[in-house]
Amino acid sequence: MLDFSLTDEQTALIDAARRFARERILPIAAECDRESKFPRDVFEEAWKLGLANSTLPSEYGGPGLSDLDSVMISEEMAYGCSGIQTSITANILGMTPIKLGGSEAQKKKYLGWLGAEPIFASYATTEPGAGSDVAGIQTRAKKDGTGWVLNGQKAWITNATMASFYTVFATEDPALKHKGMGAFIIHRDTPGLTVGRHEDKLGQRASDTAAIMLEDVKVPAEQVLAAPGHGFKLAMETFNQTRPDIGAIATGLMRRALDESVNYAKERKSFGVPIAQHQLVQQMLAEMAIRIEATSLLVRKAAWNLDNGIRNPIVSSYAKAYGADAAMQTAIDAVQVFGGNGYVKDYPVEKLMRDAKILQIYEGTAQIQRLVIARSLIAG
Repeated sequence: MLDFSLTDEQTALIDAARRFARERILPIAAECDRESKFPRDVFEEAWKLGLANSTLPSEYGGPGLSDLDSVMISEEMAYGCSGIQTSITANILGMTPIKLGGSEAQKKKYLGWLGAEPIFASYATTEPGAGSDVAGIQTRAKKDGTGWVLNGQKAWITNATMASFYTVFATEDPALKHKGMGAFIIHRDTPGLTVGRHEDKLGQRASDTAAIMLEDVKVPAEQVLAAPGHGFKLAMETFNQTRPDIGAIATGLMRRALDESVNYAKERKSFGVPIAQHQLVQQMLAEMAIRIEATSLLVRKAAWNLDNGIRNPIVSSYAKAYGADAAMQTAIDAVQVFGGNGYVKDYPVEKLMRDAKILQIYEGTAQIQRLVIARSLIAG
């Protein structure tokens, strides 16, 4: 029997996340975008409320929420600002490989650290020459006694300048492709690790993004998360776990775009009547609403699968691919509804359009998602 209703606890969680977004995120979103700064105090408040590390298991000091709960939190906070939301919830990406593949000692140390203090953990796979081609990474891991030495560079790392530790993927030999990949936990203060400049981005400017450089970085055996040969599977399973969150961000962003567009269309007059009375404007508003509903259903199904132990990456890719494309089109349509006013920073929709674009790029481009879907269909 299908049941789309929410529990009382989930309704209360959504209400709490919604209030937080309206009261703490939305009022500062434009300023943080303009100045390209992340409000750390807001993160600390979210951490105290259990909105930051939502899926961190309770035995390690976290809220212990489900994946479905988590995507609903992301949706609400993305309504306020998807850039601020991305940095607040990025710990989920950083900690998921440890949840999936870490030893009990690693979980107690690193998941426990996230539960005990309002710190950041970053996930580092992307490189200047290896984004969608995860198996093509060049960062090298060389055996050194019982540990490893890493050399290379990672790019576009969320929260890189603020992170206390990183989950880094490297390869024993680039020629081995996915068969050579491993995963390592590296502390921020490890000798040889340096963080690059804060990237000046088109959108989601409030989210911290930077490169990290690794020069003869020594990683002891106890910080090896997956030995070379076992890292690729861990990276792919991590993305399967986290991609629904991108669809949730898309849903929140689209809801904001629709609300702004409806309110503006009721007030703005053209040809003697509010533009909300013009059928072509109505059509755009209707299409926005359809995309929101469709994306929300895809996201919730993908999260429900994860909560119920159903490993079906194609569903996570549905949510990510459709949601990202839908968000981009919805933001474009919102700018169109606003007309010339939509093209200036005095109104919020131009920011939504800039913020939406990255959803089609990070955690696997829209094109990569379609390859995942197509290959799954062909494999039967």
